[in-house]
Amino acid sequence: MLPPKALLDALSHQASRLFNSDSPLPRSELEAQFKLLLQSGFSKLDLVSRDEFDSQMVVLARTRARLEALEAKVAEMEARSPEAAATHE
Repeated sequence: MLPPKALLDALSHQASRLFNSDSPLPRSELEAQFKLLLQSGFSKLDLVSRDEFDSQMVVLARTRARLEALEAKVAEMEARSPEAAATHE
């Protein structure tokens, strides 16, 4: 993975080469080349898709809810335990 500054420098260098070419490109070709340039840059980063991010957020929320339920259950069991009452005295 490239550091952000190096990635931006590489993208900037490639973009300047694209825009300063001797033969002007049609707008659609320029857009396509620029899109490829950005995709190439993004592929060098450690990124996840929005779908993957959203699905992991759902998993995290479910895991947190289960953890909170388990913590509450443990606290309840500790409160009912005779040993817990003896150690708190």
